[in-house]
Amino acid sequence: MTEQEQLFKRLNERFVRAFATYRLLEDDDHVLIGLSGGKDSLLLTELLSKRARIQHPRFKVEAVHVRMENITYETSTGYLQQFCDNLGIPLHIITTAFQYVATESQPAKAKPPCFLCSWHRRKQLFNLAQELGCNKIALGHHRDDIIHTTLMNLVYQGRFGTMPALLQMRKMPLKIIRPLCLIDEADIRRYAEVSGYEKQLKHCPYEHDTQRTTIAELYNSIERMNPEARYSIWRALEQEGKLTEEY
Repeated sequence: MTEQEQLFKRLNERFVRAFATYRLLEDDDHVLIGLSGGKDSLLLTELLSKRARIQHPRFKVEAVHVRMENITYETSTGYLQQFCDNLGIPLHIITTAFQYVATESQPAKAKPPCFLCSWHRRKQLFNLAQELGCNKIALGHHRDDIIHTTLMNLVYQGRFGTMPALLQMRKMPLKIIRPLCLIDEADIRRYAEVSGYEKQLKHCPYEHDTQRTTIAELYNSIERMNPEARYSIWRALEQEGKLTEEY
């Protein structure tokens, strides 16, 4: 087997284990993928599209790419369209924007740009999912993302919680699923390299100035102290029921 085939086999095994463990996919699901264009969402799209062909479970899948016109983060929509066409997945492209005004007089009231950008992207995802009749939205967060969020909540908010693998929305008939939850970022990064995933044209100007960046550095220090730390944190999340929640 080539390195690409070996990596895909490992990634797919963890993907299948995730949806079996947390019941992420079921017969007659209609799934909308949030396709940002980064390596994580590209892998998610590839894994879900190939699983849908097997028809076990039996489900439909579509993808949406939300462009934020006032943020210089940018991915080639032509590449994303070709990527989805090759996988046989319909792609929807939506353009939106948000206003960010930070003032010295009221800094506490100003929402950070990352929060606003994420909120508006999610709003477009929810709206399109309901228009298409989807019952699930799939996001490309991997195990490292989920653990980093756990640490952020502990350090900055004083609570033990994270982005769950399965989240049932109370106010709308939608579930959020994270099928990459058992996959490590390092494996995704290497698979993206050997598979020739096209990189983003421009990166978000705020991506290196966030709490998440600081937490990632903290987490790297923790792993140097204990290489098994990720598994300890994951077991704690499972024991406290934090990986399947209702919101």
